[in-house]
Amino acid sequence: MRLLVLGGSVFLSRAVAADAAARGHEVVAANRGRSGPVPDGVRHVPLDRADPFPDALAAEGFDAVVDVSRTPSHVRRAVAALPGAHWVFVSTINVYADDADPGGPGVGRLRDPEPDDVDGAENPDAYGAMKVACEDVVLDGAVTAAVVRPGLIVGPGDPSGRFAYWPARLGRALDGAVDVLAPGDPADPVQVIDVRDLAAWVVDLAERRAAGVFDGVGPVTPIGELLAAVARGVGAAPRWVWADDAALAAADVRPWSGERSLPLWLPRPEYAGMPAHDAGPAREAGLAPRPVEETARDTLAWLRATPDAHVTGLTAAEEAAVVAVVGDDSRRATRGADSGV
Repeated sequence: MRLLVLGGSVFLSRAVAADAAARGHEVVAANRGRSGPVPDGVRHVPLDRADPFPDALAAEGFDAVVDVSRTPSHVRRAVAALPGAHWVFVSTINVYADDADPGGPGVGRLRDPEPDDVDGAENPDAYGAMKVACEDVVLDGAVTAAVVRPGLIVGPGDPSGRFAYWPARLGRALDGAVDVLAPGDPADPVQVIDVRDLAAWVVDLAERRAAGVFDGVGPVTPIGELLAAVARGVGAAPRWVWADDAALAAADVRPWSGERSLPLWLPRPEYAGMPAHDAGPAREAGLAPRPVEETARDTLAWLRATPDAHVTGLTAAEEAAVVAVVGDDSRRATRGADSGV
């Protein structure tokens, strides 16, 4: 297979290019060359997608294209230039209009498409709407296409630092039982998918020229079980200190990511559907998630080997202060790496 990866130097698109090359496919990664090198065995072609799509690249005759763009004009130009290729477009569950609703393809209501290019720094809310427009371009213009809507992608190389917070935090809790702040209710559902598993599945879809729209998500897992799996993966035995939404908000802890956040925490019920999509259709189509323990172990190894890796979330001092504020009334502390619920 001759595969064009529009990207190929960062996280998921890089993992796709690496996986395809390891299988023996002829892989071209087209990008500006500003975000790092492409994987070994992959040919780099300089491409600024704000410019017209190069005729020479279009003439190479690719069997399949993997695209991760969020910008409608970029996708329009590429689809028009390569109408005969099978397309695998990586979208997002942010295309769904209601974060409280776990409805998936054909069920969940989509945002109204934003067909124009919008600066994400000026309007972050346009991200999902632009992805809807990109999906429409691919589904209407490509000869065959698969659309993959991932949730939280995790694992080594993650530039967001969200999931990485937990292996990093638990990696500091290896010397006996240590209080570790945990968000919400242990039964709250969460979903993660290892970047390597998602990349392998994207390549599978390209190889098979499989068509359809899928939520590219891992199994729905209670957060208590997921955090216990992370602890096992890194060899920690923490004392979990669970703080509910109200206690976290009162302590000025922020959800999801960023400064003073507790990653993986999403307030309920307004975000109850976002980490609870049905993983069954993707699994039936070949997506095979690995154990969270393995993802956590490898993520911690990557963090230790990458001093400048980004990790978002509470600092150690901030977490300690929150634990002190939460106190015995809000604390449900349990001992051992296998606890958490």
